Amino acid sequence: MRYFLLIFGLLLVTVMFVAGKRGDASRRTPIELFPDMDRQPKLRPQAPNAFFASGQSSQLPVAGTVARGAHYEDSPVNTGKLPGTTNWVEILPVPVTAELLARGEQRYTINCAPCHAATGDGKGITTKYGMAGVASFHDARLVKMSDGQYFNTITHGSPSLLMGPYAANIDVPDRWAIVAFVRALQRSRLASLDDVPADRRAALTKPLPPGATGTK
Repeated sequence: MRYFLLIFGLLLVTVMFVAGKRGDASRRTPIELFPDMDRQPKLRPQAPNAFFASGQSSQLPVAGTVARGAHYEDSPVNTGKLPGTTNWVEILPVPVTAELLARGEQRYTINCAPCHAATGDGKGITTKYGMAGVASFHDARLVKMSDGQYFNTITHGSPSLLMGPYAANIDVPDRWAIVAFVRALQRSRLASLDDVPADRRAALTKPLPPGATGTK
C-alpha cells in the first residue's frame, strides 16, 4: 500500500507539472505526445510527385464531377438568387408547363396545404389545432414577393412565418414547382379579365341564366 501511494503521488505530481504548464509562454520546443497529428504526410500543390502518372501533386477533377460550392451556388435554379449577387430572381428560372403546375399542386398538397390550406389563404387544418400566424399567399406583401424569395423560404424556412426549412423534404425542382403553383393560386383570386386570353373571355362573360343573381 505504501508503494502504491508513493507511485500514485509521483504520477500526480508529474501530471500537474506537465498539465500545469499548458498555456505558458516558452521558447522551448513544445512536447508532442502525438506528432503525427501535427506532421502528417501530404502533397504540396504544384509540387512534383512520382506517385501519379502525370508526375504532379495537383490533379484535374474526375470527369463529370463538380467542385463543391462554386458551381452549385452560382446557379439561380439552386439558390433563387442572381449569380454573384444577393438579389432574388424575380420569376422562375425554369419553364412553366402544365406538368410543372401539376407536380407543384401535388407537392403543395403534401407539404404546404396542412398549414396554408388548399386555397393558400392560411387556414389549413393545423390552425384548428392552435397554430396561429400562418401566412396567406393572397396578402399583398406575399403577392409582391419575388419567386426567388419564395424558393429561399421553402429551402431555409422563415422565423417570421413560423416555418421551418423544407430542403430535406422537397427536392430543388419540386420547390420551383410549388412556387409556380402558389402563383397560380394567387392568380386565381387576383387576376383581372385582361389576364384571360381574348378567345376565352366570352366564356367568362356569358349572360346569367333566368333567376340567377350572380352571387353565391
